Amino acid sequence: MAAVFKDYFGILEEESIRDNFVIIYELLDETMDHGMPQFLDSTVLRSFITQKGNRMSADASSKPPVALTNAVSWRAEGIKHKKNEIFLDVVEKLNLLVAANGSVLHSEIQGAIKMKSFLSGMPELKLGLNDKLMFEATGKSNQAKAGKSVELEDIKFHQCVRLARFENDRTISFIPPDGEFDLMTYRLNTQVKPLIWVEAVVEPHKGSRIEYMIKTRSQFKSKSVANNVEIIIPVPPDVDSPSFKSSVGNVTYLPDKDSIVWKIKQYHGGREYLMRAHFGLPSVSASDSGDIDKKGKSGSGTENSWKAPIAVTFEIPYFTVSGIQVRYLKIIEKSGYQALPWVRYITANGDYQLRMA
Repeated sequence: MAAVFKDYFGILEEESIRDNFVIIYELLDETMDHGMPQFLDSTVLRSFITQKGNRMSADASSKPPVALTNAVSWRAEGIKHKKNEIFLDVVEKLNLLVAANGSVLHSEIQGAIKMKSFLSGMPELKLGLNDKLMFEATGKSNQAKAGKSVELEDIKFHQCVRLARFENDRTISFIPPDGEFDLMTYRLNTQVKPLIWVEAVVEPHKGSRIEYMIKTRSQFKSKSVANNVEIIIPVPPDVDSPSFKSSVGNVTYLPDKDSIVWKIKQYHGGREYLMRAHFGLPSVSASDSGDIDKKGKSGSGTENSWKAPIAVTFEIPYFTVSGIQVRYLKIIEKSGYQALPWVRYITANGDYQLRMA
């Protein structure tokens, strides 16, 4: 429902809800029937609820739109495209928490198969993945044992997928909505080594300065490249006079976020880099009751904030952590046109954190 509201008026916040009260009332009226959700496809909704929220005339509104009377409520009839194409993105986000001693405390892959469909007519699609249970259901257990398969958990589908068919033989069969949609989401609760490893050595010098030595290593294949890598290292809130030296990339101090950001535009697999950061600390008199001890601990209780975990953001194209693969994407339409499917794989960071010692 929130996604429908955002599609209609951009940002969902208190002010936009007030400004769009009438259109929200109309949308709720159409998407719910006696409290039961009916359909939530904004493309279909736009055919009879206009952007400005003007209701259609009584004659027009008495006849429901064709999409609602079809068996396929998420797709209108008579769709035509000059070029028939479908784009499929397999996007995986890695949630990771690493302890200061290097052991992985939590790792989880959250994946989504996103589609952009520009197909004419009413096409029937079949998608095949290297799903372990599908191999077993179709008698290809040898491939499953050979490690060419993945075991997906918490699978959620778009309403267009025929669930009975999936339950029967793990075939993902569907008539897609027109345009962009998420076909399915999944999760893998599996042990994954950090794709980008970061360790920090912090050296406080009593009451005058603090130094950081940051070492990072990419632990994926050398043929892969992580783009727009950012390593975010928390620092004490009262530091000044920053200076940096790094073997690659750019380092910036963000005083409003009490952190330094090391940016590496392209990070090839199997590489290791170093960065040193040096900060001054405000002078502390003896009467300040030991604001900074030999560990660099601030007496004002700020150690917890600047010893927060290091966060890493990145995106690795043509790569998946789980090893999921699209084995085939068949497109069948009664007119017999040839359509081009395009498939991409992307791995990005989710909640990716490494604790500092």
